[in-house]
Amino acid sequence: MLTDEGNDSSDSSTGPYDSRLLHGWFSTGGAADLDEHLRRYGPPPLPRAQGRRPAMHLVRAVEEAGLTGRGGAAFPTGRKLRSVAEGSGRPVVVANGMESEFASRKDETLLGLAPHLVLDGAALAAAAVGADAVHLCLPRTREDQIRELHAAAEERYHRGIDPLPVQVHALPHHYVSSEETSLVRWLNGGEARPAATPPRPFEKGVAGRPTLIDNVETLAHLALIARYGPAWFRTTGRADAPGTTLVTLSGAVRIPGVYEVPLATPIGEVLNSAGGAVRPLSAVLVGGFFGSWLPADQAFRIPFARSDLAAAGAGPGAGVLVALPSDACGLAETARVLAYLADQSARQCGPCRYGLPAAADDFAELAWGRPGPALLNRLRQRVGLLPGRGACRHPDGASRLAATALETFADDVRRHLHSGPCAAAGFMAVLPVPDAPGPESEGWR
Repeated sequence: MLTDEGNDSSDSSTGPYDSRLLHGWFSTGGAADLDEHLRRYGPPPLPRAQGRRPAMHLVRAVEEAGLTGRGGAAFPTGRKLRSVAEGSGRPVVVANGMESEFASRKDETLLGLAPHLVLDGAALAAAAVGADAVHLCLPRTREDQIRELHAAAEERYHRGIDPLPVQVHALPHHYVSSEETSLVRWLNGGEARPAATPPRPFEKGVAGRPTLIDNVETLAHLALIARYGPAWFRTTGRADAPGTTLVTLSGAVRIPGVYEVPLATPIGEVLNSAGGAVRPLSAVLVGGFFGSWLPADQAFRIPFARSDLAAAGAGPGAGVLVALPSDACGLAETARVLAYLADQSARQCGPCRYGLPAAADDFAELAWGRPGPALLNRLRQRVGLLPGRGACRHPDGASRLAATALETFADDVRRHLHSGPCAAAGFMAVLPVPDAPGPESEGWR
């Protein structure tokens, strides 16, 4: 569900700070087709073709805007553009709409309501780096959206909006399949599993060429920066965290859904945009399944920006905030997620094949079993051994979730160790952990 109290139908270049990407939906109450999109924005301001030369003025505009990636890592987008543009070989652009984070709905929502803003961004990114191929990767579980985006891309190309056709791909929907090396591996004819690095995709990616991989929300922001400029982009947010971001709010909030907020808005204010908590909260999960549990009273005061969250041992991740009510069991919630993450690993290296399942089993024993005195030390040791040893960041994210749960729910840990599982451990889950077959049953290709 989307809400945005107080928005009007002002032009996006001067409109309310909290309705940049989703402004059109709030203006009309409907998704934008190509004609509506062109009436609102006009065609993307693509530079005149100059052979294979990249449009470095677009790169500089994104650098000056301070746009960072909205897919999880929050890496400076301008720096990524420049690295690809200055690479050896003709670049490729990949728009990442996989959104494997099940607590997030922002990319699916954006692609459903403003698909042409994303496609504008992909075309502009291709011009910025001098690419001759553009790919859009989506999970094959979204069959209707795949058909709609394929039709939208075809229409744009045939009407002369885009100089390059956007190739829409349907990939296996596994948690690790949204990782950038997984996309490259799949586009190169392999399985959608992470690949060892280096080289990174910006050095050698699709077809061995420099490859720009950006989240679809990042590309939509790029499309607005290209139209309205970096100074406009910086009129909201904070000097070191400019612009808006899409956040998926769920858990014990009055109106769960996808919201657009300025970066650096305190988490308490972000939750209030969803009507606030419906009952007292014990903690907030920040960043999603690879995120961090923070005590609610601490989380409310922290600005939703990379630097502030990092100081608290957290990060924005895929723009996820889950409000955990005090009557839920944070240990049981974490155990469910860890079991899911263990099941969803690519099973390519030791930490995912052995370490993560063992840590998940220990956490399940802590949440629902009768743990002995040695369990906590063993669990902490296993969690501490996971980060930095895998082919991708999958074990790192799981380790962060587990470690912050042990800290934030320390009182519950002591009670579970002393008295066994609490009554809340058997309640209905708050986090949207899917009950689905493992990756091997669906395959990786």
